[in-house]
Amino acid sequence: MKIVNFGSLNYDYVYFVDHIVLPGETISSTDLTVFCGGKGLNQSIALSHAGAEVFHAGLIGDDGDLLMETCRSHGVNTQFIQKASARCGNAIVQVSKSGQNSIVLFGGANRQNTKEFIDEVLASFSEGDYVLLQNEMNLAEYIIEQAYAKKMIIVLNPSPYNESLEHCDLGKVSFFILNEVEGMQITGEKAVGKILTAMLLQYPRARIVLTLGKQGVIYADREKTSSHGIYDVEVVDTTAAGDTFTGYFIASDIAGKPVEESLRLASIASSLAVSKKGAVDSIPHLEKVLAAKLTELKQ
Repeated sequence: MKIVNFGSLNYDYVYFVDHIVLPGETISSTDLTVFCGGKGLNQSIALSHAGAEVFHAGLIGDDGDLLMETCRSHGVNTQFIQKASARCGNAIVQVSKSGQNSIVLFGGANRQNTKEFIDEVLASFSEGDYVLLQNEMNLAEYIIEQAYAKKMIIVLNPSPYNESLEHCDLGKVSFFILNEVEGMQITGEKAVGKILTAMLLQYPRARIVLTLGKQGVIYADREKTSSHGIYDVEVVDTTAAGDTFTGYFIASDIAGKPVEESLRLASIASSLAVSKKGAVDSIPHLEKVLAAKLTELKQ
């Protein structure tokens, strides 16, 4: 059983500020750091750190050698990363003193995928293999169609949510990993219970993982629900927390762990991630997650 992650590869320009800038406001940054990132890269590295064999599929520009090397140095298979004519994607990230972030994305090479490239990648995978998608690259609708035809397990993290996802047949998705905002955007519901009910009504064959920030996380499918709280850690930077959770949860699922254990490990990993600056550098390895002695905050 293999997993291929069609996802973004970005340079993150992270500005550390007192607060997230307001419309019309000019503020000074106390620091600027450039990290390798992108939801795709982060999630691939989280999968690798969690013990999964992950193949990353995506595009970089001529300026992307560091992104390729970062993937390799963290155990990600890079045979499906190719070069495009556009420059690499990048993100402008503001991180406030409270640890919250605000992000502006430039897609760049991430949005140069072609159907021919996707077909070439998927030819190496088969029934029962996993494909992970985010929405920082193009042609997600085509990837879903082709992966479904091959009977692959399709995992979608619908972030950032925009109109392009409305062209996707989400009924073919096996697994949604999303937050409250994305759940509301898909279903039109605001209350957590109503989001889950609506998701299962619309996509009855899917498994749903709904992350709730300080309220923890809820898993639901047609047969069961399960929840897990957050852990008591100092929040320094939330940039890669969601990606860390996604990678660890899927790696645990591939390994055949029960849902409750997958939620626990993913929650510990994301809690450790928010306690460090940056994206890639904050994603913990499995041995650190297993050794962590954290206090779960029950809701």
